[in-house]
Amino acid sequence: MSQIFVRTGIEFSTCQHALAHIGEEMLAKGVVHESYPQALLDREATFPTGIALEHHAVAIPHCEAVHAKSPAIYLIRPARPVSFQQADDDKDIGVSLIIALIVENPAAQLKLLRRLFSALQNPHTLDALLTAPDTELAALFQETLLEAESCAQA
Repeated sequence: MSQIFVRTGIEFSTCQHALAHIGEEMLAKGVVHESYPQALLDREATFPTGIALEHHAVAIPHCEAVHAKSPAIYLIRPARPVSFQQADDDKDIGVSLIIALIVENPAAQLKLLRRLFSALQNPHTLDALLTAPDTELAALFQETLLEAESCAQA
């Protein structure tokens, strides 16, 4: 079971600034090893994580499971869209939701990424995540993206 952390309304000048913030926060929460912040930056430079969807864009930064101590998800709704390079293009896109994944098991990471890609294709799911009150964001993410996966496995 992943811990879910939420931050909204924060300003980032670049995606590197956002990634550095994620690295620092996850270190402070004790869910990653000291190697995580640099690994996250390095992976994003090689394999960008921006995803253009129908009405919005998201980024799902992550790195190798070896840098994780315990599974966690860090949801960030920045005050303004943050420019990330698209995963499948050289273009930059303005990302309205950042979903940082910290996963210990590589197979689980792939499964979670697939689940996220699938769920985020539904504009209603993403709109709900973008408009939910801050206090309800973690529960909404848990219900719509994580528990739906658990039900499908049962």
